[in-house]
This record gives sequence, structure tokens and C-alpha cells, in this order.
Amino acid sequence: MTNFGEWLENAREQRWGIFVDLVFAVSWVTMVEIIFRVLEGPTWAYYMFMLAGIVAYFGFVTSLEVASNEQ
Repeated sequence: MTNFGEWLENAREQRWGIFVDLVFAVSWVTMVEIIFRVLEGPTWAYYMFMLAGIVAYFGFVTSLEVASNEQ
């Protein structure tokens, strides 16, 4: 059974992770939206860029974990 300090530390880490997820998602969608409003690209490419955000997210999170583990 974990003590309160460990539980609190885990809650803080999860809150930080949720915040990073939200910032990444909002940034990615905003970037794609701006690009396709300015360039007026095809709809299929718009959706492909949105799906590419999933791959980009996992690459971003993985690189953060690697950088954290190296410190």
C-alpha cells in the first residue's frame, strides 16, 4: 500500500501529463487549421494531417521520456 506522499506525487505527474497533452493537441489542431485556411488545401490532406498529429504526439511524448531518463 502506498503512502500519501507517493499518491500526491503521482497525482502531480498525471496533472502535468494531461496539461502537456492538451497543449500539444490544441497547438497541432491550430497549426493544421491555419495552414489549410491559408493554403486552401484538399479535404483529404486536411484529415491526413490531423491523423498525422497522432503519430507526432507519440513521437513527442517518447522524446520527452527519453530526455527525462537521460538526465
